[in-house]
Formats: sequence, C-alpha cells, structure tokens
Amino acid sequence: MQQAHISALELKHADIEARISEETQRPMPDAAALARLKKEKLRVKEAIVGLH
Repeated sequence: MQQAHISALELKHADIEARISEETQRPMPDAAALARLKKEKLRVKEAIVGLH
C-alpha cells in the first residue's frame, strides 16, 4: 500500500515539474503561479522522503 502511495506522489511530483516547465516557457511567466507550484512540489517531495 505504501509503495502505491509513493508512486502516486512521484507522479504528482512529475506533473508539477511539467507544469513549472510549461509556465517558464511562456513569454511572460506568472511568478505567483510558479511560486505556488514550487511550494507544492516541495511539499510533495517532503512527503515522498517522509515515507521512505
């Protein structure tokens, strides 16, 4: 069960990374959105590390 949860968090982490990449490619990136995504990505990473 825990491995499935870790896998789900890793997928979420990758999705957030892709959204950050998309936002930075825009002509005028939304700094607030980027900050929010980066904080969310960090929370997910901390959750993954906490489960290992």
